[in-house]
Amino acid sequence: MKIRQNIRHFAAKKALTMPIIGDIATEKLVDLHVSIFAKKADPEYREEREPHLETFFDCTFETYVRALEEGFTEAEAREITHIQANFDFYNHGWTEMMEFPTDELESHYERYESFFTRYNIDIANPLGDFRTQEITAASATPERLDNPEHPHAEGGFADDVYVETESGELTVGGQTEPDNIDVEDAPGLQGVDTDTDETTEV
Repeated sequence: MKIRQNIRHFAAKKALTMPIIGDIATEKLVDLHVSIFAKKADPEYREEREPHLETFFDCTFETYVRALEEGFTEAEAREITHIQANFDFYNHGWTEMMEFPTDELESHYERYESFFTRYNIDIANPLGDFRTQEITAASATPERLDNPEHPHAEGGFADDVYVETESGELTVGGQTEPDNIDVEDAPGLQGVDTDTDETTEV
C-alpha cells in the first residue's frame, strides 16, 4: 500500500520502543489516529466509532513494536498495522474509511502471511494475538460491501510497501532511518520530558 514517511515517523518509532515513554507515545498516537480515521467516516457515524477505533488502534501499536522486534522496517511495521485496520474496516462495512480497495485485501494479507499466521491474524480476526483488551463495539454497515465506495483508497499498490517522502517522491520499501533521531519530533511528544516522564508545559 502507499504510506507516507518522514522524520516524525522515525521519531515515533524510537519513542514507542522506549521504556515509559512508549506508553505516552502510544496514547498520543492512538489519539492522532482516531482523529484522522474518524474524519474519514460519514459524519453520522464518527462519534459512535471513536471508542472502537481507540481500543483497536491501541492494540495495533503492540503489533507495530513486535514487527520491529522481528526485523521489519519502520515502513513495513507500520503498513502491517494499517492492513489490520483495513481488515477491521472491511469487516464492519466501513468502506469509506479504507485505504485500499476491498479487492486488494487478499494481496495485502499474503505479503505478510508468515507474520500474520504466527500471531493468528487474518481478515476475519485482524488483531489475532494482539487483541489484548476488549474492543468497544460499533455498528456495522455491511450493505456498503455490496457496492463499495472508497473515497480515501488508493489502489494499485498491493505488491509492496510504497513510501511517499516529504518531498513527494515515491519509493519502494521505505527510506533509510536518519541518525540522531529526537523523540520530541514524534507527534504529541513536544513538551514531554523524556528523561523524567513529566510534562514541562501544557
